[in-house]
Amino acid sequence: MRDTTTPIEEDRVTDTASGPLASHPGSNDLPEPGTTVRPDRDYSIADADRRAPGRVTVAAAAAVDVGVVLLPLVLGLVVVRSLADDNGGGQVDRAVFGVIAVLAAAGVLVWNRGFRDGRAGQSVGKSLFALVLRGAETGDAVGVRPALTLRRKPGVETVRLTVAVAEDFAPVAPDTSSAATRRRRTSGLIILVAAIVLVALMSVAVGARPLTFAEIFHALFSATGTDTDVIVRSLRLPRTILGLVVGIALGVAGALIQGHTRNPLADAGLLGLNAGAAFFVVMAIYLFGITSPGGYLWFAFAGAAAASIVVFGTASLGGARANPLSLALAGAAIAFFLQAMTNAVVLLDQTTLDSYRFWVVGSVSGRGPDIFWTVLPFIVIGLIIAVAGTPALNTISLGDDVARSLGTNITLTRVVGIVAITLLTGAATAACGPVAFVGLVVPHIARAITGPDYRWLLPFAGALGGVLLVLADVIGRVVVRPGELQVGIVLALIGAPFFIALVRRRTLVSL
Repeated sequence: MRDTTTPIEEDRVTDTASGPLASHPGSNDLPEPGTTVRPDRDYSIADADRRAPGRVTVAAAAAVDVGVVLLPLVLGLVVVRSLADDNGGGQVDRAVFGVIAVLAAAGVLVWNRGFRDGRAGQSVGKSLFALVLRGAETGDAVGVRPALTLRRKPGVETVRLTVAVAEDFAPVAPDTSSAATRRRRTSGLIILVAAIVLVALMSVAVGARPLTFAEIFHALFSATGTDTDVIVRSLRLPRTILGLVVGIALGVAGALIQGHTRNPLADAGLLGLNAGAAFFVVMAIYLFGITSPGGYLWFAFAGAAAASIVVFGTASLGGARANPLSLALAGAAIAFFLQAMTNAVVLLDQTTLDSYRFWVVGSVSGRGPDIFWTVLPFIVIGLIIAVAGTPALNTISLGDDVARSLGTNITLTRVVGIVAITLLTGAATAACGPVAFVGLVVPHIARAITGPDYRWLLPFAGALGGVLLVLADVIGRVVVRPGELQVGIVLALIGAPFFIALVRRRTLVSL
């Protein structure tokens, strides 16, 4: 905060070679001896930097901010126009993606203008042009609500970044009080419930065949066996439910893996679970000629379970306790070995390659209700074990030594955690194939809402995982119409840039 008090007595500079100003980074800009030293001025900044930013610069920053908000609307308009009747799009398809575009633009507006401008003083445009929005009287960030109102209100000014830093510009510190945390969790839970309902309706409504709202309502609540009823109740509804359940399993498993390994970049691939499932599926195709998703189910689950046992056993060799470092190293080694074996088998047989490549990309299409009912018990048991282990996981997050001093059995806790991870990841991979990104990034988003408490983190991560996977599946049905793009490919396309932005924006530390 800037010092706006008036000094009682003015100091005089008597010697520029000594004293605290002599060692100042900008000592070359010191005033001449005998002149008055103003306490509200940093002499390390040139006079040119103190000038108000030019109108062109401010206008350019504002244009960038407007473009950031308009981008989702433009993309939504392109998608909606592409869903004309020539491509098979119906009124529901266009309405759904129009709503998504508007909601995305509103979210970007609140994030860029409210949180970035209000809390940090820099929207996307201002950060590009080295500008800062601050209070004219306080010199600090103005807060989210004032930033969302009109910018040209009295008491708000835009200055150069160098001036703001020199005058001790202070961003708004996050409110970590228990009351604020409860409000954030409650509002986040309400938004997540609404998001789950929205993406579920989208998944039922959007597809290769255009449907009206009346047809969808009739199929859901008063089905009479028509073709539309069969499409909705036998194809789209089971696919939606499977996507939600698999997304929940992957989100919770990702949070567990990051918690037990204390590695913010950990996912199911780190423990070799996906590699184990893939290797067993390839062997099932190569040795037994199995080519259906239902046939892959038990082999994929067995492969994930076998990989987890080998990883935990390798990390505990010599009587040592399995710790986050040994688990990560053992998992990486086993994963590389299994991937090499999988590639060798695939290269030896073209038929195996043709069947395997459609499973390995990850998809929820073509999975009947029998697959859902087969994996559901494993996912439910895994979720129960995961939730039951959250108190011990909270203790372990403080460090092994602290957890041990508090009476926590670390080895038992990690064994139980790996069992839950294996059940969740194995069942999800068996049902849909390897699906990346969900277990990697979803826990970071959930942690930003709930904090480090795993009693809240796991439910939020699961709900976010379900929303993300179903949304990616809906997008995959539209972008290459009349065909479909598998959910694993869509998640990789949208997930990699998002995760890069997350890593650049947030400091990822050991958990």
